[in-house]
Amino acid sequence: MPSALPDGEPVPDDGALPAHALAGGGTSQALKALGEAERPLGFYLHVPYCATRCGYCDFNTYTATELRGTGGVLASRDNYADTLTDEVRLARKVLGDDPRPVRTVFVGGGTPTLLAADDLVRMLGAIRDEFGLADDAEITTEANPESVDPAYLATLRAGGFNRISFGMQSARQHVLKVLDRTHTPGRPEACVAEARAAGFEHVNLDLIYGTPGESDDDWRASLDAALGAGPDHISAYALIVEEGTQLARRIRRGEVPMTDDDVHADRYLIADEVMSAAGFDWYEVSNWATSEAGRCLHNELYWRGADWWGAGPGAHSHVGGVRWWNVKHPGAYAAALASGRSPGAGRELLSEEDRRVERILLELRLREGCPLSLLRPDGLAASRRALSDGLLEPGPYDAGRAVLTLRGRLLADAVVRDLVD
Repeated sequence: MPSALPDGEPVPDDGALPAHALAGGGTSQALKALGEAERPLGFYLHVPYCATRCGYCDFNTYTATELRGTGGVLASRDNYADTLTDEVRLARKVLGDDPRPVRTVFVGGGTPTLLAADDLVRMLGAIRDEFGLADDAEITTEANPESVDPAYLATLRAGGFNRISFGMQSARQHVLKVLDRTHTPGRPEACVAEARAAGFEHVNLDLIYGTPGESDDDWRASLDAALGAGPDHISAYALIVEEGTQLARRIRRGEVPMTDDDVHADRYLIADEVMSAAGFDWYEVSNWATSEAGRCLHNELYWRGADWWGAGPGAHSHVGGVRWWNVKHPGAYAAALASGRSPGAGRELLSEEDRRVERILLELRLREGCPLSLLRPDGLAASRRALSDGLLEPGPYDAGRAVLTLRGRLLADAVVRDLVD
């Protein structure tokens, strides 16, 4: 969850949504004509606690030192599961008789596994009790490699979790040091084996490329280590230097060099080559899986504009064309719920044009691409130029879809900017 919140109109104290957002999922006839399908419902549960703050992280997270004296008992992680359960119950009231069972649950952070495994299971249980879970629901938690052991993983699996994502980032100690990651090289790979032994069907490893001081050989070693561990999903993200982070300050002081876009492009090409050779297919610009079943369905909810409720400090939600976000601080979040108020800090009502643009922005990143029917005349002209420049695949284009080539993936942001005109 990003640390900065946008502006927006106030959220009602009871969290009520406009009637149109609750009627038929909020899909207008105009959007249905553009192919916007009936949307599944997901939940994101944000756990804002970390043992230490990584130097590159700009997410809404807090260490024990940062929380001391700022929220009292309300900000404690000891009773966080109870507080978050209160928001799940609020969601049930707001969504009323919405009949959809929850298709995906994703617990992120922060470090969710700083909470007791039983706490994560209780949070999931609240969703099951209030909404029900689809028979094939995907239930994921992020995990720090140093904060789990076989017993912890067994409790999660017995409690209903069937997918887990470990933050590996790199296999090289000197790269982890620049990122202020505290886990030991080799521990993420061991975690994959422990998760498999506990019965997890789907396991992801997160990698970061382009860290100052990382070489091509370092990156290849990280990819080889991740693939050798046997996950069925790997996410690989270019390091982004966010203002206000410790890494940004170190770069400004000249302690480490700035990241390089050309290096990022080279590392991406290496990643795609190595993972493709190992049987991993890209399905989103930064994500590869061994099969369709291995994809992260929860993230696909985001990329396809589905509905999700984000519970926790700073979490964002979207239902029927209404987007809102919670107050950031755990103390303020807990205080709002304890007083019977929504923790929402602001919201915006998306117009049909907003949602058309967002569909292009998000769906173009997917292997299936976005329908050309979403494009306006200027965007269509830009798509023809992108096709002739080798940025879009010819076959899907002839069938009415804009799908990025490998070179197009390297320039995805620029292609999107042209197509939304």
